[in-house]
Amino acid sequence: MAAFKTLDDLPDDLTGKRVLVRVDFNVPFQAGAISDDTRLRSAVPTIAELSDRHAIVLLLSHFGRPKGQTRPDMSLALLVRPLAELTGRPVRFIEDCQGPEAARAVTTMMAGSIGILENTRFHLGEETNDPALAKAMAALSDYYVDDAFSAAHRAHASTEGITHYLPSFAGRAMEAELIALEKALGNPERPVAAVVGGAKVSSKLAVLGHLVSKVDHLIIGGGMANTFLAARGVNVGKSLCEHDLVGEAEAIFAKAEAANCTIHLPYDVVVAKEFAANPPSLRTVNVHEVAADEMILDIGPAAVEALSDVLKNCRTLVWNGPLGAFETPPFDAATVALAKTAAALTQDGSLVSVAGGGDTVAALNHAGVARDFTFVSTAGGAFLEWMEGKTLPGVAALQRG
Repeated sequence: MAAFKTLDDLPDDLTGKRVLVRVDFNVPFQAGAISDDTRLRSAVPTIAELSDRHAIVLLLSHFGRPKGQTRPDMSLALLVRPLAELTGRPVRFIEDCQGPEAARAVTTMMAGSIGILENTRFHLGEETNDPALAKAMAALSDYYVDDAFSAAHRAHASTEGITHYLPSFAGRAMEAELIALEKALGNPERPVAAVVGGAKVSSKLAVLGHLVSKVDHLIIGGGMANTFLAARGVNVGKSLCEHDLVGEAEAIFAKAEAANCTIHLPYDVVVAKEFAANPPSLRTVNVHEVAADEMILDIGPAAVEALSDVLKNCRTLVWNGPLGAFETPPFDAATVALAKTAAALTQDGSLVSVAGGGDTVAALNHAGVARDFTFVSTAGGAFLEWMEGKTLPGVAALQRG
């Protein structure tokens, strides 16, 4: 991975210097309150460090999809109080993210103070990466810090455009993310295993196609495993299966064989005639014994044990997606069991484990092991595009600087 600058490359004393920090404060709201403040919390170390170094900290973020309209329900003013509570410091609101009003507000700020600028997406030029908007944002500041990996896959004015006009650095959360990703797939310790789950092969074809040339073991779970089983001639009954993608699955098998990558599919599965919690028709069977009126909803205990043995012989693990329909018990059993194995191996020091994506984070939290993994990314689309081997514009911009 090309080098990038971090907060360590900024002057120790930033007294009175203005630092624009791109954060991802696109947090979920329910009944007028934040339902998950993970993204706010992940930005606190960078914000606190810059404030302690006496910078004027200006926070830049999108929120929702206002499409260039000014919408009070998508104003970042809503986040002033929650952020003040998390940081234990006063936070003020600035009513624009560029222009004379914002500039005037910034001139009244003291060294060490924190301000949240208004939603970048209230300007149409944000999503089109308009150079004029990027330049106007940059005019408010002396330095730019990107701490929003989860927005790094978008070439927007506040993630990519702005880096052309200011010295640019990675914040602490971004730095941790990039170091973890480099350990996971950039320059990993081998053997490397990847767990890829989820409902549909179609959403992960590019990921699977890229991973077979990068990892030694590819473990496929979730509904997408059914398409690969079907490609191997298994009758998957009523299971979720993209039969039209069997050809693509066969191509991935061939690519894996050429790359000396072993693809692991379950040979025992948990099936039921209806998708419901603890259904009476529940049974565990060999994959060749799925009845025409049954659906596969999780992988079986024998397969989990075999996969645990695979992980015990690996040094690196990348995980994206659950192995079964984990939101509905008992179809969470395989995901929980394998996650606990990965966590124990990580804690023993024998495995570097990096996981990412919304469903994955939820599944690891459900298993109670998210904190035991080496690194868990809260990014969704950015993590997936990184797993596809794509260049992320927000990261490339930091490396260019």
